[in-house]
Amino acid sequence: MNKIKKGDQVIVISGRDKGKTGAILQILSDGRALVNDINLVKKHTKPNPTAGVTGGILQKEAPIQLSNVAILNPTSNKADRIGIEGSGKEKHRIFKSDGTKIDA
Repeated sequence: MNKIKKGDQVIVISGRDKGKTGAILQILSDGRALVNDINLVKKHTKPNPTAGVTGGILQKEAPIQLSNVAILNPTSNKADRIGIEGSGKEKHRIFKSDGTKIDA
């Protein structure tokens, strides 16, 4: 069971975007993730009329290491660690600070 999943609200704990929050858009297989409005980079694209692509400078999210983000606890509004409780098919994620379930 993964500790951080798609759709989780996370906070950046290191790097140039430290302190910013966003939702996980995608988890990549190499230990990185795309987070909404975090680690934005500019991509210069050429116009391609046959494909209907207009050229210009686009802003998009670049992957960020999962070790640089922590899940956001909505009750304390701070970064928190995740624990896994239960056994078999009854497993669920909990916040380590207060023990509340993440997956309601």
